[in-house]
Amino acid sequence: MSDSAPEGQPAGQRHLKGRRAVLIIIPAYNEEESIGQVVAGVKRSAGFADILVINDGSTDNTAAVARRCGASTLSLPYNLGIGGAVRAGYKFAEEMGYAFVVRLDGDGQHNPDDIPRLLAPVQQGQADVAFGCRFCGGFTSYRPPLARRLGIRVFGLVVSLIVRREIHDATSGLRCANRKAIRYFARYYPQDYPEVESHILLYKAGLSEVEVPVTMRARIGGRSSISPLRSVYYAFKVLLAILVRAFQKAPCFRKEEANAVGSADPGCSD
Repeated sequence: MSDSAPEGQPAGQRHLKGRRAVLIIIPAYNEEESIGQVVAGVKRSAGFADILVINDGSTDNTAAVARRCGASTLSLPYNLGIGGAVRAGYKFAEEMGYAFVVRLDGDGQHNPDDIPRLLAPVQQGQADVAFGCRFCGGFTSYRPPLARRLGIRVFGLVVSLIVRREIHDATSGLRCANRKAIRYFARYYPQDYPEVESHILLYKAGLSEVEVPVTMRARIGGRSSISPLRSVYYAFKVLLAILVRAFQKAPCFRKEEANAVGSADPGCSD
């Protein structure tokens, strides 16, 4: 994480007022075309929350646009990738004392209108983490390319076997975490394939999750980094990472941290 304080409106001040304990983290890498609309959408749909754009070493004007639209920004000194950027957001949220964190992407594919729907089960104590599900409840018409759709299905089946419950959308990045999960992710959020691996980490750490039907939209701007050829290579590496996670002991809180958040699986490793 950058040593400098977040730029723009100081995040972490309004959250002290009652239910305003929510931080929206938006990891972004070269998303100047879309980040302004994303921030504006979040402000319309979740005006009670603070917004932090994690500028992951962008070479364009992502950070400047985000600040101009009213978000705080945390600029990383170089590109850490999605896992490192999101983990930096969780670290910030933990340090500032936020009770809930919602993460959505900076390309505009996640719908800010889904934020209250994700918050509800977590704020009501039904789960530690709520994941946005693009393929359950008949709620969405999202249809990714065939190769990607097959990959998502395979990942979901494998992860479901490991965590012993059905996971419909193992690759969704849209999620909401409570204080307990924030502290865990601030230390152990996966680096390489966090969307898929985080389900296994949560299961092994004894943290609960629920899937919530959400909508999905086309990118506002820019291009996906995963080409058809790279998607095959990506699928192979993700499956390998899943298998490694399945046979590893999950990292857990140290004893004093476990007491603070009231959760730790005695079978996980420090």
